Amino acid sequence: MSWSSDVAERLPSGTIMPLTVEPRRPTGLLEFAAEHGAAVDAALARHGAVLFRGFGVSGEDTLAALFQRLWTEPLSYVYRSTPRTDVGKGVYTATEYPAAQEIPMHNENAYQRDWPMRIGFHCVTPAASGGQTPLADVGRVTERIDPAILAEFRDRRVRYIRNYSDFIDLPWQTVFQTDSRSEVEAFCTANDIGFDWTEEGLRTSQVCQGTAIHPGLGRELWFNQAQLFHVSSLGPAMAADMLDLFGEAGLPRNARFGDGGAIPDSVVAAVTAAFEREKVVFDWQRDDVLILDNMRVAHGRKPFSGSRRVLVSMGYPHSAFAADPFRIHS
Repeated sequence: MSWSSDVAERLPSGTIMPLTVEPRRPTGLLEFAAEHGAAVDAALARHGAVLFRGFGVSGEDTLAALFQRLWTEPLSYVYRSTPRTDVGKGVYTATEYPAAQEIPMHNENAYQRDWPMRIGFHCVTPAASGGQTPLADVGRVTERIDPAILAEFRDRRVRYIRNYSDFIDLPWQTVFQTDSRSEVEAFCTANDIGFDWTEEGLRTSQVCQGTAIHPGLGRELWFNQAQLFHVSSLGPAMAADMLDLFGEAGLPRNARFGDGGAIPDSVVAAVTAAFEREKVVFDWQRDDVLILDNMRVAHGRKPFSGSRRVLVSMGYPHSAFAADPFRIHS
C-alpha cells in the first residue's frame, strides 16, 4: 500500500492536509493511480485531502478516468444548486460565480440526502491571482461549534426552500437537467422533495440532515449547507433587499429548521466563523489534481483575477435516505 519509493510527500506546516504528492520520476497520473489505488485510499483515510502535483495529465477528461480507475463512474450532477458547464464524461466546471465573489466553505451536496464521498478538482488554468480552493477539516469545525447548536441541528435537521425562475438564481430546467415537468415531479417524489408549480416557475422544499455519521470514521460531523442557503449569507444589505423584493416565502433559496422554525442569524454567523478558523489555503499550479473525502473536508473558493479554469468530478455515492428512521414529508 506504500508509494514512498515513487513519490515525494509534504504537508503544510501545522496541518495534516492537503498531502502533496509529487513523482520522483516522470509518470502519468492515471498509470500511477492504477498501480497505487490502495495507497490513494489510505492517504485519504489519513489526511482527507491529497494533492497530486507534477504528474502527467491527459486532457480535461482526466478526472473521469481517474474516478473510473479508483472508484466508480463519476456521478451526474442533478438537483444542482450552482451554475456549471457539463464538460462531458462526468466532468463539470467548478461553480461559475463572478470572479469577485467568494464561495463560502461547504461540503458538496450536503443540502441533499445523497452525496458523493469523493470529489476531485483539476486545475487546468490557475488564476492570475487569487482563486484558491481553501479547505477545512470538518471534524475540527464540528468541535468548534457549540454542542447545543450541534444537538439542535441533529434533532431538528434543515429544511431547504428554493424558488426557481428564469430571472434570478437558476431555472428549474437547469437544476433538474430536464424540460419535462413530469420528470421533475418524479424526481421530487422519489427523493421526498415537496414541490409546487408557481406563476414564476417552481418551489421546492426538502428536509435533510443537520449532522451525519461518516461511514468510515464512525464519527458525527456537521453536514449541511444551512449557512450557504440562509438569507443572512447574502449580507445585511442584500438580504434586506431580497426580502423586500420577494418576501421570505419567495426567496430564491433559504434554510430553516426541519420543523419550519427560523434559524437565527447569530447561529449562521457562528458556524461560518468555525469554518473560517479552520481554513487551509494553497495556491493552484497548472494540472494539479486534488482529491477530497467530501464528508471530512469542506472546500470553497477565493475571489480571483484573470482566467481560471478548474474542473470537478464527484463519485463514490453515499445515501442517508434509506437509513432515515422516518421520512419527514416536505
